[in-house]
Amino acid sequence: MVDKTMNRRVELPQLDRVGKVSAIQFTLWIVVGAIIISSIYNVSPSPQRVAEGVPRLGSLMNRMFPPETDPEFLGRVFWRLVETMQIAIAGTVLGVLISLPIGWLSARGIAPLKATTFLFKALISFFRTVPDLIWALIFVITVGLGAVAGTMTIMVDTIGFCGRFFGEAMEDADKEPQEALEAIGASKFSILCGAVIPDAMPSLINTTLFALEKAVRSSVVLGLVGAGGIGQELKSSFDLFQYKKAAAIMLAIFLIVLIMEWVTDRLRRSIT
Repeated sequence: MVDKTMNRRVELPQLDRVGKVSAIQFTLWIVVGAIIISSIYNVSPSPQRVAEGVPRLGSLMNRMFPPETDPEFLGRVFWRLVETMQIAIAGTVLGVLISLPIGWLSARGIAPLKATTFLFKALISFFRTVPDLIWALIFVITVGLGAVAGTMTIMVDTIGFCGRFFGEAMEDADKEPQEALEAIGASKFSILCGAVIPDAMPSLINTTLFALEKAVRSSVVLGLVGAGGIGQELKSSFDLFQYKKAAAIMLAIFLIVLIMEWVTDRLRRSIT
């Protein structure tokens, strides 16, 4: 290209639109692509199976609607929903209270002992890795059927969720107040209470509210394995082919989840 103002040719730099890819990277991309394609081919629904399932879905919808409106049944559903909310709230509160010290002990640069950091991070990962239903089965075997098993499941699940984000929020807290307290000889616990938690508090509250939303949805499923709540009523309705009752329960669950998301969203906005 010729620059008319300077009356000289200007060389444009050559743009490397595609970065250099090593043989190992290229092989990895091929492997990932092969895994994706094989997964879609083996387990994704085929158009034929979808077409065959549509009439059955329509038949199920006809048997589910209109939902059951018997007052006695709706009263039982209401109290089951109350139990579900109690499981979610109690499990979340207990899990958050336990997550605070665990998050502190897993936070790099904040924990009182460096040796505890890896151990508590591994513990949090373990709690988060095991699915909710597995924890529910373990606690049902341990403490028996009912809401107590559900509460313990939500508590452990909350520790796995909140413990990680609490620890990260503490690690990201402003370092200057911590250094100032450390300079005057404050203990690790004093630094935590005086500098770390106040700075990380908005993040801690947001994580707690997300954990509560998650707990409400999880507590519904836990009833399927006998851990209390509305899930037991839903499973019973499907087992007995009482689809109208199942539809009423599903609509009630949907309403509760919507209300909970609206409440937590309003709380988050008021905090920020």
